[in-house]
Amino acid sequence: MTKLLLSVHVLAAILAIGPITVAASMFPRFVKPQNEGDNPAGEERTPATAALLHRICRGYTVVGVAVPVFGLATAIRMGVLGDAWLIASILLTAIAAALLLMAILPGQERLLARPAGAAADTAAPEATRSAAATRSAAARLAMVTGIFNLLWAVVVVLMIVRPGSTTGA
Repeated sequence: MTKLLLSVHVLAAILAIGPITVAASMFPRFVKPQNEGDNPAGEERTPATAALLHRICRGYTVVGVAVPVFGLATAIRMGVLGDAWLIASILLTAIAAALLLMAILPGQERLLARPAGAAADTAAPEATRSAAATRSAAARLAMVTGIFNLLWAVVVVLMIVRPGSTTGA
């Protein structure tokens, strides 16, 4: 039973958290107003692409609840619930979840709610200010998303290294 719980926990982490980290990391680039010549890969930055990335983050957040649920069930089954590495992982996971729910998803929603044509006429001073504000908000969101991704990377390392583990790893 422990192997099944651990397998579901790892699969849920890969299949739920992975898409969130990728989509959330891509979102700021696709929501920023595009400058002339700022399209090196030929990608088209449309509000629809940014909205799709936000829906991916929001949808996989719901599925991602399975990760800590199966993680806790596995820890209880393995009898490691009081181990320091697991407690640290739980705290980091809680911080990552809080960032996702209170900063990343609302930040994406705020950026999507900005007028789509805000940067269309960059000759107007208001449009220039609006485009600069959008770029600034997207940069802040990218920073928070980077912290979110770093927290998950640390959790993964803790799960693999498990200080004090008897597995010899």
